[in-house]
Amino acid sequence: MTPDLATPSRHTLPEDLFAMLIGTMLVSLGIAFYSEVQLTTGSSAGLALLIQYVTGIPFGVLFFCINLPFYVLAFLRMGWPFAVKTILCVALVSLFTSQIPGWIGIDQIHPLFAALVGGGLIGLGILSLFRHKASVGGINILALYLQDNFGIRAGYFQLGVDACILLAAFFILPLESVLYSVLGALVLNLIIALNHKPGRYVGFS
Repeated sequence: MTPDLATPSRHTLPEDLFAMLIGTMLVSLGIAFYSEVQLTTGSSAGLALLIQYVTGIPFGVLFFCINLPFYVLAFLRMGWPFAVKTILCVALVSLFTSQIPGWIGIDQIHPLFAALVGGGLIGLGILSLFRHKASVGGINILALYLQDNFGIRAGYFQLGVDACILLAAFFILPLESVLYSVLGALVLNLIIALNHKPGRYVGFS
């Protein structure tokens, strides 16, 4: 019997957990590529990368701490299942990014490859998490909260924050690295824009 692909089906707990594991691993590998050649991205991950380059504090520690205020908003805006998944995903990314250098050795990676493939990996990882009602925290939660409570458009706010992070990168990274970072951000957001929209995926958690 052919299944009805138009009928939404609920993800099971093992499916959610597997998606979270794979999604956070993809995000972490993309971050590892970025970190290796000193690129950055938007949201809290980009902020954590820039602070890492300046201070030497490990990305995983910074990423987890930066996201702490957003956990409260996740509970308020999305409910406790989403918040719990988000906390777990942020913890996994923090853990994986600290362990990947010991799991694989990257002797040489071209910044263009890191930008394109790293951005693609992060985009695919975030897409996997979105489809299972999870995230890696960040500014997007604050953006949704401000939109709901103060009428500030979430997309414009997110774009403004990301622009500020990339602007700050001009004072920290070489111009070439910033341009590669912008290219990586375009790849990341294109993956999300093309695949995370109504009707494209009907499963739910």
